Amino acid sequence: MATSNSTPQGCGPDLDSLYYNLCDLSAAWGIVLEALAAAGVAVSAVLLLALLASGPFVRDKNRGSSVALSAGFLVCAAGLFCLTFAFIVGKDFSTCASRRFLFGVLFAGCFACLLMQSVRLNVLARRGGGPRAWALCLGAAGLWLVEVIINTEWLIVTVVRQPWAPLNATAASGGDAAAAPCNVANQDFAMALIYVMALILAALAGSLAVMAGKHQQWKKDAAFVLLTCLVSVGIWVAWIAMYVYGNERSGGPTWDDPTLAIALVANAWAFVLLYTIHDLCVVTSEDEGQQSFGPDLYPSRGVGYETILKEQSSQSVFMENKAFSMDEPKQASKPVSPYSGYTGQLRGSVYQPTELALISKAGGNHPPMEVSYDISIPRASTHSAADSGSSTPPTQAALTNGKSGDTPQRTSQW
Repeated sequence: MATSNSTPQGCGPDLDSLYYNLCDLSAAWGIVLEALAAAGVAVSAVLLLALLASGPFVRDKNRGSSVALSAGFLVCAAGLFCLTFAFIVGKDFSTCASRRFLFGVLFAGCFACLLMQSVRLNVLARRGGGPRAWALCLGAAGLWLVEVIINTEWLIVTVVRQPWAPLNATAASGGDAAAAPCNVANQDFAMALIYVMALILAALAGSLAVMAGKHQQWKKDAAFVLLTCLVSVGIWVAWIAMYVYGNERSGGPTWDDPTLAIALVANAWAFVLLYTIHDLCVVTSEDEGQQSFGPDLYPSRGVGYETILKEQSSQSVFMENKAFSMDEPKQASKPVSPYSGYTGQLRGSVYQPTELALISKAGGNHPPMEVSYDISIPRASTHSAADSGSSTPPTQAALTNGKSGDTPQRTSQW
């Protein structure tokens, strides 16, 4: 382990020289990037928890299918913030291996999720229904695994090869540094990320294709994906140009680590601010198409007076009358006694012939319906008929004085 003659201002005397950039006040870039990376990790964790907590409450299935992709995207973005610390601290075998392997892998995870989001939005913009969540996750995982395989093979081949001399001036501090994976040319590091660059361009082209769809509601989501990809393209062009050409002519190898660290922090914050926050807002919000059909959902609910009042603006008069008829109790379910008073209902369905009605029907003096009405009404008030003789219909008097003379006596005795 290399030692330094003097401890930088801001660092403790017992601190390893590998971590001087985290506290060296003379190298302010390390402290600034450290603060931005730590804040990015905290914000990503909060957004991830909010996204997972709101997942079960998503009402639109087309938006709910993107929750898993957004969660994977946030995990990779948080990994980019964490990887920034590996570029701030000094170089050893572990930090250099994590730099070379995780730089492309984490960026590939983010852009694979953006590419599958573009595919989902293209299907929604043209057909109105999107693919399922498991299909999107499998697609993103397949695209991500390609970069994992590429970086694994590249790291194994270059480490086993064991270069004779360090290619970076900052790595020429000892024998361990000469065999470390840090000994790679800047051009080789950039060329190993060609697949990631292809994912960026594919996501950019996919988001542009959404604008040609017929469903307008998904174009706003595609615009944020397009903006995120455009900003990412600008960041990648800037850091590659600085890392491959600018550092060799101006600052030298000492600017390599700050260049890559700045690219990580800038691109990760672009992911969080330009895409993740908007995606979280639209996932938890109600779909506009479902809100427009809100009043039409009332007829499927329970029929009541509050429901009927809400239906007056959209339902017909026939439906309102039907609702009132459903709200009233059924009349046929009530038993009607022959001894009850006249209720104004048709008695043909509840009429039960009595002995007096049968005798009068056998005589043939009156029609059946008239006899049933005239006979059934006095039977409801048998005791009051003797007191108020004027209220007795003429038919009743004729029957009591005529052929059935013994019938009133038997009725009164009973």
